[in-house]
Amino acid sequence: MANIHPTAIVDAAAELADDVVIHPYCIIEAGVKVAAGCKIGPMAVIRTGTTLGAGTEIHTGAVLGEPPQDLKYKGEPTELIIGAGNQIREFVTLHRSTGEGSATTLGDRNMIMAYSHFGHNCIIGNDCLIANGAGISGHCTLEDFVTIGGMVGSHQFVTFGTMCMVGAMSGTTRDVPPYCMVDGKPARPTGLNVRGLRRRGLTAEDIEALHHAYKLIFRSDFNVSQALAALEAEGPMTPQVRHLTDFMRRSLEGSLGRQLAHA
Repeated sequence: MANIHPTAIVDAAAELADDVVIHPYCIIEAGVKVAAGCKIGPMAVIRTGTTLGAGTEIHTGAVLGEPPQDLKYKGEPTELIIGAGNQIREFVTLHRSTGEGSATTLGDRNMIMAYSHFGHNCIIGNDCLIANGAGISGHCTLEDFVTIGGMVGSHQFVTFGTMCMVGAMSGTTRDVPPYCMVDGKPARPTGLNVRGLRRRGLTAEDIEALHHAYKLIFRSDFNVSQALAALEAEGPMTPQVRHLTDFMRRSLEGSLGRQLAHA
């Protein structure tokens, strides 16, 4: 049976794997599903509709699956689905989604540091690193390998591209391009995330191709549409440059630089 501290309050209708560890003063509601190898730290609260994947660790005071902070929410059943191998640190808050049958989702192997918040209907990928006190508004998407610095604030409907890095205390009001570093209020591209690209195994040729694309899109006299057309006219692209150009085109087609938003 699960190892449940006697001070914890665990509803009989919660589904816990046999080796789950529940520390003192936790509250786990009916409808929660906790897979094998999970550890729930002291005073954590896990609300109905939350699923935890295998090997995920929840630390002190985290609150998962609260109803969304959204005036449109009318009590419909929604979910928070968390994947495997995540580290969710002290006092993190992750909310369920708005819209019946929908879910806020977190992938695998993410590190969400203390006091960070993800709002309703967010979609977080795999292997992301979110530093302390970041606030990510509803309907945001993080692709894989995203790094967000401490105290970053994000507008709703922002998409963070794969392997991007957001500098501490930045404000993101527009989509963050993949493979890039951004900084400031509002955040603007400052270069490629070269160290992150090398860690992910990109070759020197891959990085050089991204440097060329970056210069055309962000540092030339072309506007973004012209830069994308120039890159496509040059011929075959690497997969990373194609991902960057497709991402930028979707952002142009969205509202105010956010591909998930529509006027």
